[in-house]
Order: sequence, then C-alpha cells, then structure tokens
Amino acid sequence: MSIAQLLFYVMSFIVVASALFVASTKNLVRSIFMFFITLFALAGLYVLALADFVAITQIVIYVGGILVLILFAFMLSGKETLNVLQQQKSKFINLSKLPAILLGLLFFVVMVNVICKIDADNLVWVKQVINSNNQIRPNDEMINNIGVNLMTRYLLPFEAISILLLMALIGAAHLARKEGKA
Repeated sequence: MSIAQLLFYVMSFIVVASALFVASTKNLVRSIFMFFITLFALAGLYVLALADFVAITQIVIYVGGILVLILFAFMLSGKETLNVLQQQKSKFINLSKLPAILLGLLFFVVMVNVICKIDADNLVWVKQVINSNNQIRPNDEMINNIGVNLMTRYLLPFEAISILLLMALIGAAHLARKEGKA
C-alpha cells in the first residue's frame, strides 16, 4: 500500500465519520465544528486527486464563507429559538421520517450500483490524464479556462451570490436584534 492510498483511506474515514457525527448529534455547536472538519478533509481528498483548484475553492468558499455564515446565524439567533429546538424530543425513527429514510436508502442503492458497474480505468477522460507510468499528470489548460470563465462569463452570478449571502447575514442580525435595544 502506497502513502497516497493510506492518505486516501485516512481522509475518507475522517470525512465519513465527521459527516455521520454532524448528522447524528443534537448539539449544534459540536455539529458546526465537525462540519468544519468534514469540509477540510474533503478539501484534502481533492488535493489527493490533484484537483488543487477545487480544493482551494472548497476551503475559500465553503469553509471560509458558508461555514462562517452558519456560525454567525447560530450566534445571532435568539436563545428562545434554541431552547425550543432542544426541548423538542422525538424518537429516532418515527412515521414522519419514513419518506426521508426510504429516499436515503434508494439513493444509497443507486450509488452502490453505479460504483459496482463503472469501469473507471477505461473512461476516456481518465486515459487522457494518465501517462505510461500510471501516474496522473495535471492539466494547466483546465485551470486557465476556469479562471477566464469565472472572471468573464460568470462574474455577474458570482457577485450576485456574494450580495445575497451578505443580505442573509444582515437579515439574520436584524432578526436576532432585541426590540428594546436600538
């Protein structure tokens, strides 16, 4: 087993374990911080797959932006809302969760079926990036195209999303503000 395979298994375990913890815990603070670990480990998997641009984008956008927005929304939310959420006790499996469980199981079956039937070594795009030594070589043209398209064709949607996230943060701050204080 090579060091790359070992790192892949370790990072995959961290991603799956922390994501399961995020989904199963009732403590919101621990869930947010484990989500932070999940996103960083996912960025590590992107680095192992030689997708450096996607890894940096994962860290900057998801960890740096969206996770911070979630933390601000949590911190600015009223204590009354959090107390109501913690007082609601429900069983692990009840009738209202049945559609979600069935949909999750169906998705899992489809995903396992796709993984079992795919022949990844004979895909055209995989053959294009693997050299004679079975090592993946990065392609610089792809990163250049992403940068050009992001700063030309997709600049308006990119800026619109940033304004939308800013408005959501301002809205959360306004809703969390006490009416007696101005």
